Amino acid sequence: MTSQYAAPMSRRTAMTATATVGGALTLFATSCSSEGGGGSDQNSLTITSNAIVGGKNAESAEWIENYVIPGFIAQQKENGRDVQVTFEPQGVDDEDYKTKVSLDLNSGRGADVISIDGTWVGEFAQAGYIKPLTEVADGVEDWDGWDQINEAVRNSAAFDGDIYGVPDGTNGRVWYFNRDLFRQAGLSEDWQPASWDELLEAGRALKELDDVVPIQLNAGTAMGEATTMQGLLPILAGVGEEVWVDGTWLGNTEGMREALSLYRTIYIDEELGDPVLQQEANGRDASFEEFSQGRIGILLEGDYFWRAVVNPAEGAGTAPMEDRDEVVGFAKIPAREPGAGVNGQDFVSFSGAGCQVLNPNAADPDLAWQLIEFMTSAEAIKERTKNTVSITQRDDVNAENLGGDPLLSMIAQEVLPTSLYRPSLAEYPEISVALQQATLDVVSGVPVEEAAQTYADTVAGIVGDENVSSS
Repeated sequence: MTSQYAAPMSRRTAMTATATVGGALTLFATSCSSEGGGGSDQNSLTITSNAIVGGKNAESAEWIENYVIPGFIAQQKENGRDVQVTFEPQGVDDEDYKTKVSLDLNSGRGADVISIDGTWVGEFAQAGYIKPLTEVADGVEDWDGWDQINEAVRNSAAFDGDIYGVPDGTNGRVWYFNRDLFRQAGLSEDWQPASWDELLEAGRALKELDDVVPIQLNAGTAMGEATTMQGLLPILAGVGEEVWVDGTWLGNTEGMREALSLYRTIYIDEELGDPVLQQEANGRDASFEEFSQGRIGILLEGDYFWRAVVNPAEGAGTAPMEDRDEVVGFAKIPAREPGAGVNGQDFVSFSGAGCQVLNPNAADPDLAWQLIEFMTSAEAIKERTKNTVSITQRDDVNAENLGGDPLLSMIAQEVLPTSLYRPSLAEYPEISVALQQATLDVVSGVPVEEAAQTYADTVAGIVGDENVSSS
């Protein structure tokens, strides 16, 4: 396949499917299987998402009920077809939702259009619960929406070179910095480091200021996945390492040791960060407060930090900065040195996304695909985001909606095209905890080699020695 739809052939190859999802199904075997869905009627469709009016992800649920369903029904009526669309809302813990969806798909039931996290795609694909879109419905390759979803974002819904869903929003990570503190330290207020050396040079200058933590790079297990996504994974990408490649998980490699050495430099050797903060239960929230109060100079975070933490709009930020737009600067994450990043990149980032997938058991998969086309059209996405400014999966919507927001525009235009995504495999959550522990060990004073080897041993215990790469 050579259309704009096709994902580039991945360097990854599928690992042996695990029993993780299947083993979890018994938790819901008697209560969660959907009686409808799965295409029981060719003129009837169902949508499910972990969203519910008045509860979890309420705005998404309202959009489905008030815009998507009536709009799609009207569209089909204009085309001479009377259809019914039912929304099956959920509002539960993500793992409970995942188990319910797994059970439905395993039993040949479930909604026709299903919203899932992008990190589940590989796991579901290996289990046979979902199939590449082109194997389920006709016309997938011809959708003009693919032209508006760049290759890197499409890969958030891909596995082993095939596209399994349409991405549903996305995000990106950058370095934030305090321009006032930079000015006091004699640094450029338009800072854009080109290497780790330039990052550390800025940290050393900020260290000369009183009561300022120069660099906040998430570490430790208390910060959970934030340590992985807004910490170690981008740093690893900066030395050309991915945590899973060609069926092999990253072990005690030179790149891993280099990445952990940066942590040691920041937190132990040069004392440019606060190692205690990384071990506190509320350390991440505390870092937000300290940044907003001008006590952290540089911080690595996602666009969530800009939109929902330091946002000065009433009720929008948890640690609002009234002068955010003037004081808060942002910069792309540099590789260790130019060209040293994954794919020879100068700058790196990680993103996350959900996606809409087709139930392979749908009675009319072509109609279900038309519903996904409608849900992910420019008009539908603009309606969904009309009350909030956020990065979407579509370049055309971003160009229209984000023009007034410098940070979100920069991420959409400069970060997303080269961003990476976490492995969508069952083993990843355990691997992520091992990565977090490795950073905790280092900021606690454990030698880098020891921390890297402990990490590799832990990974081997999860996936087997033969599936771990060390050097």
